[in-house]
Amino acid sequence: MIEFITTIIFLCSLIGIGVIIYWKMPLLLEMPETLPSHFRWRELFLKIKNSIPFKGFSAEILLQKILSKIRVLTLKTDNKTSNWLQRLREKAQKKKFVENDKYWEEVKKSTKE
Repeated sequence: MIEFITTIIFLCSLIGIGVIIYWKMPLLLEMPETLPSHFRWRELFLKIKNSIPFKGFSAEILLQKILSKIRVLTLKTDNKTSNWLQRLREKAQKKKFVENDKYWEEVKKSTKE
């Protein structure tokens, strides 16, 4: 369980870092190039910005996908808890039936005597 939580925190952190870098790219591209000539930040950021995953990026579509996955997850957990509740009710009903059956057995024995 702890590994699952740390994995979620790690992935959310990576996504956050990626979003911050994506938002700051225009500012980074406007920075004057004062670094040595072999260090080309501008070219690197232009390649990242123009890469295939970022071309059709839409925050609304990403939000829709995340919300639909959360909805599916909640529906699955709801179904699982419903099944558990149903099994518990069936066990309680069987237990009640067995106890009720024992009661009538005792009544029969007491009337025969």
